[in-house]
Amino acid sequence: MMMQNNGKCCFSLKRSTLSGNSSVNNNALHFCRRRQNHHHHPPTRTLRRTLSASSSSVPPPEYARNVNAEEVQRNENEYVLNTYGRGKSRVITHGKGVLCFDSEGNEYLDFTAGIAVNCLGHADEKLAKVIAEQAKTLLHTSNLYHTEPQASLAKKLVETSFAERAFFCNSGTEANEACVKFARKYHYEKFRKMSRSDQEFYKKPATETVSFKNGFHGRTMGALALTWKEQYRKPFEPLMPGNAFATYGDLKSAAKVIKRGKTAVVFVEPAQGEGGIFPADAEFLKGLRKLCDESDCLLAYDEVQCGLGRTGYLWAHQKIGKECEPDLLSAAKPLANGLPIGCVLMKQKVADAMQPGDHGSTFAGGPLVCRAALHVFDRVQEPGFLDNVKTNGEYLKDTLAEGLKGHPMFKEVRGTGLLVGVQFTDMAAPLVKACGENGLLVITAGKGDVLRLVPPLVVTKEQIDKAVEIICEQALKVMV
Repeated sequence: MMMQNNGKCCFSLKRSTLSGNSSVNNNALHFCRRRQNHHHHPPTRTLRRTLSASSSSVPPPEYARNVNAEEVQRNENEYVLNTYGRGKSRVITHGKGVLCFDSEGNEYLDFTAGIAVNCLGHADEKLAKVIAEQAKTLLHTSNLYHTEPQASLAKKLVETSFAERAFFCNSGTEANEACVKFARKYHYEKFRKMSRSDQEFYKKPATETVSFKNGFHGRTMGALALTWKEQYRKPFEPLMPGNAFATYGDLKSAAKVIKRGKTAVVFVEPAQGEGGIFPADAEFLKGLRKLCDESDCLLAYDEVQCGLGRTGYLWAHQKIGKECEPDLLSAAKPLANGLPIGCVLMKQKVADAMQPGDHGSTFAGGPLVCRAALHVFDRVQEPGFLDNVKTNGEYLKDTLAEGLKGHPMFKEVRGTGLLVGVQFTDMAAPLVKACGENGLLVITAGKGDVLRLVPPLVVTKEQIDKAVEIICEQALKVMV
């Protein structure tokens, strides 16, 4: 690799390399020449940038002005359980919109957004005001008493979805655990009301589950049983028994494992995130709905990552229509823009099976998180917001595809809305690292060969241009 004096990157191809696959190398040279001639974007930034003039209005908060990164890392390594492998990664101190900043004063475009959480970006002033006002009013009462924010949020969630009831919890994995529990209670009550002859035929209530290859549903023991990656599951077995995996997008595969009288609930992400950014097509979700109806089992959509506007629709499955509506839906990540909240939306037939005492949570649906979620929900539903997500999502995919065209390791760009993945033929970790060192925070997905982009839903085209510029130039350097 070499850096030209005009700030543009170009492959430095050895003679031995050129003697290899000619079609790949011709593409690489085409990509190189095209990037040389492309002057629309400014050169990429480098590590340890000082705050730009445009960022001078975002000074660090008082507590962050003297943060010692080495001390933070040392304390974490000594006192925090090492489940994240952060090592000596940057110490983020504050943010504003799509930007965030570290303890050294470096500025980053955050296309990770807390892993698809910060839909309104960082330090949103309107949301901060709502949270502060609620914090001065009422933080927590437990679920022994009624609170207005919880009731109002449930009403809005139900009235804008397929659902008739909502249940609140604290995270996405809790929401999926609740779906399993609700499905089991639904089938328990159904079995209890069967005729004696039917009970003798079925022997016991349906308790089994079906989920899909490359799916991710959480890390607690029930949700973990639904999750595909073996490295997540293997060390903690035995997990919840009775789960079968089918091939995502393959109705024949699903039909083989969905069994009447055995399968209680089928879990699927309308758009897989962690698994590699794979949106489901209409035929698959409609067919899955039909299979579940024919087998008398429930259909649960995991929209923890793809829900609440991420795809340009309020709920990801709404892109397809009522023919694929689920019986249960789990949501969490963006609902309160970073405060911990999860929820399950459900049809009345599921709710009817549950009684007081069947499930609960101390912290769930508290006034603070629900007030924040109400604000987030209203913002996402403002006129033009979701249309803008669709437009910017297509723009992001198109500019990535054009910018990476001809790169020898680039395969495709896929996604829906602002849930976007770039598929490479090799691991993308070096590119994630290089992007971070040049002002862009991104993550991987799938086997690690997919670059995942999930920016705040308020991202602008200008910010997308900057992000694509960094990705393309760093791909030239490290994905070779």
